[in-house]
Amino acid sequence: MYCARVVNDSAGGTASAQALPPSAQPFWPSPEPPVSVVMAVRGEERRLPASVRHVLAQDYPGGLELVLAVGPSRDRTRQVADQLAAADPRITVVDNPSGQIPAALNLAVKASRHPVIVRVDGRSLLPPGYMRTAVRALRETGAANVGGFRAAEGVTPFQQAVAWAMTSPAGVGPARYQTGGDPGPCDSVYLGAFRREALDQAGGYDENFLRAEDWELNLRIRRAGGLIWFHPSMGVTYRPREGLRGLGSQYFQYGRWRRVVARQHAGTINVRYLMPPATALALTASALAILAGAAGQWPAVLAAGCAVPLLYAAGILAVTGTVARKLPRRSLAWLPITLITMHLCWGTGFLTSPRSLVPTGEPSLSPRPAARQSVGPSIR
Repeated sequence: MYCARVVNDSAGGTASAQALPPSAQPFWPSPEPPVSVVMAVRGEERRLPASVRHVLAQDYPGGLELVLAVGPSRDRTRQVADQLAAADPRITVVDNPSGQIPAALNLAVKASRHPVIVRVDGRSLLPPGYMRTAVRALRETGAANVGGFRAAEGVTPFQQAVAWAMTSPAGVGPARYQTGGDPGPCDSVYLGAFRREALDQAGGYDENFLRAEDWELNLRIRRAGGLIWFHPSMGVTYRPREGLRGLGSQYFQYGRWRRVVARQHAGTINVRYLMPPATALALTASALAILAGAAGQWPAVLAAGCAVPLLYAAGILAVTGTVARKLPRRSLAWLPITLITMHLCWGTGFLTSPRSLVPTGEPSLSPRPAARQSVGPSIR
């Protein structure tokens, strides 16, 4: 067990960790301080009860509260949230008029009381022991935020295909918070458990970022000298989108807002993020070459235009072949179209992201509290 201090590079890239001497190690007056769980919820009538149940079932002795920030929904999400709160005094419901995720999280944090803030999503299911692991990791590493990866699990054949793609480098690249990996400093984590003072000092989530708000927050924490720590035991079950349209929209928005982060924070883009837009551009150019070659009866242009789609299709089929024995047949049939949808929608979102999305002026952050009086011991 050790504590670590963070060393940031000049471009705000991945942090490295160095052991602190015992006299400098941060400590908790209590080994198990109370925890506030915050959730941004909208349109989750069917999934919310299970998500809440997994939070309240945690065997954490330090005590916890759950704050649900509920946005405008077309279903009965608000009624379900109110029913859950009426049945358990640990649950508080607050309104999120904008319906946006970063605003909801800031409202939930503001309404919470405890020195540890754990983020949970309406589609996520915490595993047993998650709270214990999170608090222990915060204490042992001295990190500002600790978390794991999105352990996507599907129910339907389509969701099972999406789940495999969401946890594979072939679908989302090699980031540890997507696919898992060894413990250590990292750029970002899935969801996360924060020291309240670190979250307060960062100003909370920037409400200008309607997506990628977690990555952008973790970047600001790292640039301020905080440590983001990946813990492989903190994988959280996630239920993927139920249909192709929802999946495409999700990844289009991911790509669009990752471009916003890149514009706002120079030096945060790398080759992994450029692969989907490069693929989308290459396939678009190939399609134009095929049309031009066919219209002008230019066999060489036609052949050149066919090369990239054929190579891409071969790669997709090769990846599908590697999991032929791991997925049921109906799920396997969905995998090629799932991978293509994720790649091209992310790439298209990145390429078409308008400059008008880049926040201007000061970040839209929560006011930094002067001196918050927390319930339970603070983190030192």
